[in-house]
Amino acid sequence: MPHTPENWPIGAALLNFTGTTADGRDRTAAGPEAWKQTLREVRLAGFDHVDLTDSWVRPGDLDTDGRRRLLETARSYDLAFSDIAVTRKSVITPDEEQAQRNIAYTKRTIDAAVDLEAPMVCVGLHDPFTEAQKDATWFWLAPGAEDEDTAENRAKAAERFRELGEYAGERGVGLSLEMYEGTFLGTADSSVELVTAVDLPNVGLCPDIGNIVRLHREVEDWREMLTKMLPHANYWQLKNYFRDHDPATGSYASAPAPLALGYIDYREAIGMALEAGFDGPMCVEHYGGDGLSVTAMNRDYIRGILAAKLPED
Repeated sequence: MPHTPENWPIGAALLNFTGTTADGRDRTAAGPEAWKQTLREVRLAGFDHVDLTDSWVRPGDLDTDGRRRLLETARSYDLAFSDIAVTRKSVITPDEEQAQRNIAYTKRTIDAAVDLEAPMVCVGLHDPFTEAQKDATWFWLAPGAEDEDTAENRAKAAERFRELGEYAGERGVGLSLEMYEGTFLGTADSSVELVTAVDLPNVGLCPDIGNIVRLHREVEDWREMLTKMLPHANYWQLKNYFRDHDPATGSYASAPAPLALGYIDYREAIGMALEAGFDGPMCVEHYGGDGLSVTAMNRDYIRGILAAKLPED
């Protein structure tokens, strides 16, 4: 059944909630009592879907009983999981032993997606924050790790994503590759090249152009990026930024913004996505401040655009 403006799965990202409890425990291991407050707040903000960011709880590190309890806790607040986001666990990180651990973790997360009834797992090639990124006001203002741009490394990324895609496909789960600077998913062209090399029907792109427009340098026009990537998109993380450039000094500035107010015109962008046939889950993200309240505003903004753009019954 086609999605409607009212039931399109739009998940609240949990970027603004920590993976450690107030008394210092690992939230993943702490169990339902450590999960309830966040899920309650998400529900009271008007969401019916959660985009399960693994910086909050790592479903791939829960056993079968833990996953059952997580699903039951979400259901107790009438919430469903629209996606699980695997963060900063690159399958081609230079430390090969770590790369293999990341692959194994991603497979466990795909298994968790089945148990949690989440249709999609989002993965990327970005590595953990550098010390400079940890110290920066906004982490994207400091240089992060970058993929070594060789044909061998590109082939390795495609091969390992294909392995994960096949694993996910056998379990009825979609896999989405997140756009992120400094990686083989760092431009629209390289993202399309990589997903085309993977060449699996359940593997698509997450065209998170917000990750690109926030950078303090010249970037590709967001419309051009979407035109290239949307035909391959199966899931979408949406966020926006104020962006400014002073030609006299060459300086750039950016800061997080609600979807309706930032540099990217999401009314136009969502229209482009619908025209390209996009029908996957959406995730609303926002860094800084009361991120949950801003993402709730973003959800309502998206539903209003869908109401205007989707055909009338």
